[in-house]
Amino acid sequence: MTDPALDFSKFDRYWLLTSTTYGTWLPGDERGFVSPIEIGVGPQIRQNTPGTPYDADMPGYERSAAAALKCPPIYFSVAQARAILAQLHETTNHRGWRLCATAVMANHMHIVVGVPGDPEPAALLRDYKAYASRTLNNNWSKPESGTWWTESGSKRKLPDDDAVVAAVRYVWKQHNPLVRWIAPEFTPLLGERGASAP
Repeated sequence: MTDPALDFSKFDRYWLLTSTTYGTWLPGDERGFVSPIEIGVGPQIRQNTPGTPYDADMPGYERSAAAALKCPPIYFSVAQARAILAQLHETTNHRGWRLCATAVMANHMHIVVGVPGDPEPAALLRDYKAYASRTLNNNWSKPESGTWWTESGSKRKLPDDDAVVAAVRYVWKQHNPLVRWIAPEFTPLLGERGASAP
């Protein structure tokens, strides 16, 4: 049961958003992937229907994607992760959303966010990535790929309060975060002290 002190009613939808960095999770990856693939003659197919298995472990596709990279895979530094975290807060505040938790690792980030109404989750993730990219471009050289991120990303709707709490815990417990943060009202649920960057 969710702690009654947590008020989820001010926002209509909550999402767990994830994006990986450019070149670090390629089509064909053994961990699974959602990218257009060609099967024989005909249009490309994208296995992205909820509840169905992802494509996975296609070494030929992975080698082909690696050969097409415009620069080496991108891994964030601690300084870059801190800049991203600051920008995630700024974007959230500017949009009037609720940032519940985030973690930035060397090759991906997770965001748990509440939003009013029911905007397209792709637009939420696009905004976060675009503003984070602007910050990175202003402080570090723009990568040769022209982007810091892979195309699109994961967008999981959190259907109830318990799912939001579970997502916050999941984000907080990420392995080797460069930075992580959760909203103060969630800290009692962690059984730990503090909720800031390590």
